[in-house]
Amino acid sequence: MKRKAMMISVGLICAVILLLSIAGMAAATAAEVPVKGMVTVIDLGAKKCIPCKMMAPILEKLEKEYAGRAAIVFLDVWEDQGPAKRFGIRTIPTQIFFDKDGKEVYRHVGFLSEEEIVRRLKDMGVK
Repeated sequence: MKRKAMMISVGLICAVILLLSIAGMAAATAAEVPVKGMVTVIDLGAKKCIPCKMMAPILEKLEKEYAGRAAIVFLDVWEDQGPAKRFGIRTIPTQIFFDKDGKEVYRHVGFLSEEEIVRRLKDMGVK
């Protein structure tokens, strides 16, 4: 019985450490956008918002396709309101496009299609 309790305790400790490290990564991601020296698209939304849920697979796909060429970042403003305040977000989802110098070049409110995101990235010189 003691061995089983000890294994459960170790498992819980590992889970807490993992959750803390994930929370730390999310906070670092929010603090590090726009990514220096790279075209960056941030999508400010929430995991439970319907249009945001519709965009999630698009953003995941583009994040993989543009890895190393552009940063595609999702920030959940219901979990952390800091980015919403920082970027003046009043409606979600909101996408903000930044050039390599970190200057905002385009902002869109609402669902944004994959085709439109790709077009904007191409217009910004991302191949």
